[in-house]
Amino acid sequence: SGMIISFFLSVSSLVSSVKTEVLFDTIAQGEQQYLPYILVALPVCLVSFGFHQNVPSLVKYYDRDSSRVIKSIFFGTAIALFIYILWQLAIQGNLPRTEFGPIIEKGGDIAILLEALTKYIQTGYIGLILKFFAYMAIASSFLGVTLGLFDYIADLFKFDDSVAGRSKTALVTFLPPLFLSLLFPYGFVIAIGYAGLAATIWAAIVPALLAKASRTKFPQRSYTVYGGNFMVYFVVLFGVLNILAQLAMQFGWLPEFKG
Repeated sequence: SGMIISFFLSVSSLVSSVKTEVLFDTIAQGEQQYLPYILVALPVCLVSFGFHQNVPSLVKYYDRDSSRVIKSIFFGTAIALFIYILWQLAIQGNLPRTEFGPIIEKGGDIAILLEALTKYIQTGYIGLILKFFAYMAIASSFLGVTLGLFDYIADLFKFDDSVAGRSKTALVTFLPPLFLSLLFPYGFVIAIGYAGLAATIWAAIVPALLAKASRTKFPQRSYTVYGGNFMVYFVVLFGVLNILAQLAMQFGWLPEFKG
């Protein structure tokens, strides 16, 4: 609740000062063509809006009730999308595109973002609230992503649901990423890019192939995702496109926005 309150307090102030000419980039002096960068964003978007790693946990939590699982995924994704759009409106409506260079260079550091914003608006208390929100957002994403990993590790290592078993699962799940985050404090954006490459396999390609195999093995099933084979192949194709985009970005074959 603290993260939600801090987000809306800070964003509401920023949204109230949005300038349409900044939002739609009509006063830009430099580059105004951003479509070439869309492929670079694909792996990050997949990780940001991907939820497949949490599906087993949701199935377990909702006692295999497919309708409740679907609703939780739908509404959860819709809420995340709404917050994302609101955040984009608040930031890109106040900060000209030319100011994003140093922010990108520092991996989206909130301090650099606030420093850039102070040139155009009075941040005041917004800065403190945004810093609090940033820390809470990282913590919540850390916990959200590891929810599915937690159950996977428990199943993989046969840890039971006792206090000792769940403690061991928690240590194996949380200590490695915690150590890496402390070791590389500005590595979040880089890591999420690589996570997009890995997530493509287990959040796009593998689930699609599992769905295909499941439909063949269990013809009398209680629930089937709409779209038939077309949807299966579309998801696989999307996954392959993500992999190609990530590899092309690593080899410098895709344009990189510098601000």
